[in-house]
Parts: sequence; C-alpha cells; structure tokens
Amino acid sequence: MIFDLFSLLWEAGTSLVGLLLVLMFLGAAVKVVPEYQRAVVFRLGRLVGGKGPGLILVIPVVDRVLRVDLRVVTLDVPVQEVITRDNVPIKVNAVVYFRVMDPSRSVVEVENYIMATSQLSQTTLRSVIGRSELDEVLSARDKINLELQQIIDERTDPWGIKVSAVEVKELELPEGMKRAMARQAEAERERRAKVIAAEGELQAAEKLFQAAEVMDRSPVTLQLRYLQTLREVASEKNSTTIFPLPIDLLRPFLKKAERPED
Repeated sequence: MIFDLFSLLWEAGTSLVGLLLVLMFLGAAVKVVPEYQRAVVFRLGRLVGGKGPGLILVIPVVDRVLRVDLRVVTLDVPVQEVITRDNVPIKVNAVVYFRVMDPSRSVVEVENYIMATSQLSQTTLRSVIGRSELDEVLSARDKINLELQQIIDERTDPWGIKVSAVEVKELELPEGMKRAMARQAEAERERRAKVIAAEGELQAAEKLFQAAEVMDRSPVTLQLRYLQTLREVASEKNSTTIFPLPIDLLRPFLKKAERPED
C-alpha cells in the first residue's frame, strides 16, 4: 500500500513537472509583438527575417529574437564648434528625426543604428556649416536643413533608416561678432534713413521747381502767395514781423499816376 501511494505521488509529481516544462516551453516559444515593433529572428545565427506585429512562434534555444522599434526617433545632436568658410567660429546644434524602415537591415548592417546616426549627424553638421558663410547660415537655414537631411538620409539608407527632417536649433556667435553685427545693422538703418530723407528732399525740390515755373508764367500767383504768407504770419500774435512791400503790388498805381491827364 505504501508502494502504491509512493507511485501515485511520483506520477503526480512527474505530471506536474511535465506540465511546468510545457508551460515554460510555450512561454519561450510564444511572443507578442506590439504594433510599433518588429521582431528580427535569428535561427542558429542565420537571419530568418522580421516578424510581427501580433503573436509569433519561435523555437526556444534555437531562435534568438531582437526587437526593433519602428516609431520616429528624435535625436538631439550636441553642440558642435565649427569655423565657417569666412573664418567665423560659431557653435551650432541640431535635431534629427528618423525611423527604421527595414528592421532586418538595421540589425545586420550596423551595430547600433542610433549611435551611428548620431555620429554621422555630428560630422555632417560640421561639414555643411564649415563650407557655408555666416550670412548664409543665418539667412538660408531652410536650405542648410534640406542639405543636411539629404546627406544623412543617403548615408543611412543602407542601414534601413529613413531621415524625415533635420533642423538646426541654435547658433551661438562670439561676443565680438554680435557687437559687429549690431553696429552693421545700426549703420544700415542710418543709411536707409538718409536715403529716405534725400528722396524726400528731391521730391520737394521737384515740386518747388514746378511751382516756380507756374509763378514765372503767371506773376499774379506770386502776389497771391505773398498775401497768403502775410495772413499766416499775422495769425501768430506772439511776435512782430516786418515784411517789405513788393513793388509789383504798386506797379499798377504807378502806371496810372504816370499817365498824362486828358
């Protein structure tokens, strides 16, 4: 009887161990891959391919699974010290937006695609800024962003990576250059002010010339203008002004006085 009880316990323990082994096997064989990930499977060291999303089956011990995220990665490029083509030292940083398009290539072709993309972005940023002049960097930032995006995307394409955008974030100039640019901007504003003032003087001179031609053709307008000026001055009561009397106003009376009486 004791032997029978021992046998039952042994069979129950064996069944329990077997059940545990089956559960462990299933837990290792069944994988759940989210929608934003892909599972890259290697079987005995050889690439099987990407699987997912959803439920996938692998062979425990034989298969090795690496998960790759397909979401857009925001990569911050640290500050780089660059000398522009016109020998101006500046500090510049950027941000790179990319995502994995081919999970298998991102695992097989490069050891760490995020680190590799970061290093490539830094060197490309220094190269592009270094062959540009300061004025171009300040005014044509969209052009530089596009050039950076095209170069980095072309070089990361063998890794199965797509670079969607590159944006230059900040530019730090030396203090001396900032003061020089401030003086240049002030001088430019003064130049524009002088040009506008000169154009106003030119227009005023043209109008005065036209008025002088009109007065030359009709001397009466000069007398009317003189009377209008007297009226305007007379309205000011805080001063006394003496005007000479134009001889043109008295000329009709003088001619009448010089006529011989009939």
